[in-house]
Amino acid sequence: MEKETEDRLCDLLARVLEKPVAPCRIQAPQDDDFQLTRGFPGLQSWQDFYDRERSEAQALVAELMGHPPERQVLIVQNSARFHTWGVYSRLLDRSWTESVQSFSTAEHLARLALLLSDQLDASFYRTEAIEDLRARAWAYIGNVRRQRSDLSGADEAFRTAAEHLRLGTGDPIEKAILLDLKASLKRAQRNFGRAMSLLKRAHTIFLTAGDRHRAGRALISMATILHDSGSPEQGIPVLYQALELIDPLQEPRLLICVWHNLIDDLAEAGRAMEARRLFREARTLYRRFPEAVTQNRRTWVAGKIARGLGQDKEAESLFIEARASFIQEDIPYEMALVSLDLAALYAKQGQTEEVKRLAAEIVSVFASRQVHREALAALAFWKQAAETETARRERIADVVADVASFLKRARYDPELRFAPSAS
Repeated sequence: MEKETEDRLCDLLARVLEKPVAPCRIQAPQDDDFQLTRGFPGLQSWQDFYDRERSEAQALVAELMGHPPERQVLIVQNSARFHTWGVYSRLLDRSWTESVQSFSTAEHLARLALLLSDQLDASFYRTEAIEDLRARAWAYIGNVRRQRSDLSGADEAFRTAAEHLRLGTGDPIEKAILLDLKASLKRAQRNFGRAMSLLKRAHTIFLTAGDRHRAGRALISMATILHDSGSPEQGIPVLYQALELIDPLQEPRLLICVWHNLIDDLAEAGRAMEARRLFREARTLYRRFPEAVTQNRRTWVAGKIARGLGQDKEAESLFIEARASFIQEDIPYEMALVSLDLAALYAKQGQTEEVKRLAAEIVSVFASRQVHREALAALAFWKQAAETETARRERIADVVADVASFLKRARYDPELRFAPSAS
C-alpha cells in the first residue's frame, strides 16, 4: 500500500501548481438568494456573489500591500472599497502563506483582517458570519505566536478565537480548524495526549464534512506528535494515509512538508534505503521552495540518510553544510541539533577533539541568547563530558544521544528538567 501511494504521488509532482489555501466561508441563508439576485443582476446565488468578491479582492489586496503597514491600517479602516468579505478572505490567505516566511507580517495581516471585520456590513454579511471570520483571524494569530514560541500569547489568542466562534454560525469546519491549530499549541507545550485528542476530533469533523484536504492536514499533525514524542516509526503509515487525502494542487507547500517529514521519519527509524528513494523522487519538489529554511532542512535530512547508509564522510560534509546555514540564518536550535548529529558521528569515529570543539561552540552560541536554563545546562553537561571523558568514546556517544533527545523534547517546554541517563 505504501509503495502504491509513493508511486501515485510521484506522478503528481510534475503538475503541482501554486494555489492559495481554502478561503474563509460565510454561511449565507439560502432564502436570501432571491433578494441577492434582485440587487445584483446576473448573480444566481450567494456563492456566485462571494466568488465575484474574491476575484475583485485580488487587485484590491495587491493595491493595499503596495502601501507601508501604517497606511494599510488607515486604508482598511476608512476606505469603503476594501470593506468586503472578499478582501477579508484574501488577507487571511496571505497571512497563512506569510506564516512560513515572516511571523510579524503574518500577524500584521491577520490584525488588518480583524480591523476590517469592524467595517463589514453586519446586516448584509450577518453578525454570526462575521464572528466566524474573527475566530479564524485569531486562530491564525495564535498559530503564528505558537510558531515563534510565544506559548502564553498563543493560548490567549486561541481563547479569544473560541469566544468569537461561540457567537458564530456553528459551522463545523470553523470549529475543526480551531481544534487543529490549537492542537499544534498543545504539541508545543508537550501535552501530546491533549494534542492527539484535539486532532482526532478535527479529523473526524473534516471527514464528515467532506473536507479531505484538511483531514489530511490533521493526520500530518498527528504524525508530527508521534515524531516529537520519540516514535517516528509510528508516524510513517499516518503520513502515507495523509498523502491519500491532501490536495497537492490546493496547497503545494503542504506536499513538501509531508514528503520531508516522511523522509525524515524513515531516516530516523533506520529505514535509510526507503528514505533515499523518496528523497530522490522529491528533488524537483524541493527545488520549488528555494527559501533557506527548506533547503537547510533538505541538506540536514540528506546527511541523516548518508549516515544511515554508512556513508560517514558524506554525512559529515552534509551536516557541516546544514550547520553553517543554520548559523547564517540565526536559527540556533536547529544548529544545535544538527551539531549533535555531527558530534555523534565524530564520537563514533573517536574524534574527541572535534566533539569538544563542537560542544564549546554550541554552549557559547546558546549562552549569548535567551534560551531556557535547562537547555543550556544540558549542553554544558555535554561540554564537560567531552572534556573529561576523552578516553571513553562510548560514554561521549551516550551523552550526545541524551542531550539530543532532551533538546528535541525541551524546545517548547521551558519547565522540562534535564536529567542525564544513568548509563
